[in-house]
Amino acid sequence: MRTVVSRLIHSRSSLPRLFIMDAPRNGRYLSTDSSKVDGPFKVEEAETVNIPPPPTEKLLVLGGNGFVGSHVCREALDRGLSVASLSRSGRSSLHDPWASNVTWHKGNLLSPESLKDALDGVTSVISCVGGFGSNSYMYKINGTANINAIRAASEQGVKRFVYVSAADFGAVNYLLRGYYEGKRAAETELLTKFPYGGVILRPGFIYGTRSVGSVKLPLGVIGSPLEMLFQHTRPLNQLPLVGPLFTPPVNVTAVANVAVRAATDPVFPPGIVDVYGIQRYNQKSK
Repeated sequence: MRTVVSRLIHSRSSLPRLFIMDAPRNGRYLSTDSSKVDGPFKVEEAETVNIPPPPTEKLLVLGGNGFVGSHVCREALDRGLSVASLSRSGRSSLHDPWASNVTWHKGNLLSPESLKDALDGVTSVISCVGGFGSNSYMYKINGTANINAIRAASEQGVKRFVYVSAADFGAVNYLLRGYYEGKRAAETELLTKFPYGGVILRPGFIYGTRSVGSVKLPLGVIGSPLEMLFQHTRPLNQLPLVGPLFTPPVNVTAVANVAVRAATDPVFPPGIVDVYGIQRYNQKSK
């Protein structure tokens, strides 16, 4: 950062009684006789002073090489943040230019020791960790893994923690019991450990262009029209049993935008943000 500083000095001829007082270590005091009227000021040519930039926030993204996590990393970099990521595979397989600006850590949240190096100097964390499988596996990856991360971040003195969870889908919750029980257990732990800096995002179906190997799936072809349609069916969301099925999809860029804002804005309110809140906060930031 370069700052231009202009110095104002008096012309020597205009200072009839100039006294130089004993100088402190950081400079000299100047005193003039107040009974005399100073002449016109002379402005020296501006000089440039190099001032170091203010320290940046350091964000750790858990699962930063996944669909949501990669968008979170890119959004954070666009905001000038220092970004690190921890995941089981380590460095992202993406070849996008932004990926080279992320510090990639390889680790497993089921082994909390692997979090120590990744949390060094971190001020905020966003967890995008989750997965599907058997009920026991889903509880472990959505619940236990995130609970370990929340506890480690709290012990390390991290200021804010954002967890990308999931909206309720009524009967679907029972079919994916381990998934939702794990998510809700992690949410409870977060609100306990971070009562003033914990934010839970509950999106529904997240759409966007998703990379699966070398194939890119344009999920927006389905998600975007549905999001527009469900904006007009919000009252149906309150219907028993089937109401949650009308939860609108949300763009992955909106989730990333709100997640990064929640992780870095000290006045962002803690607690649970549903899909409508995600849409509202995303609109406010534009």
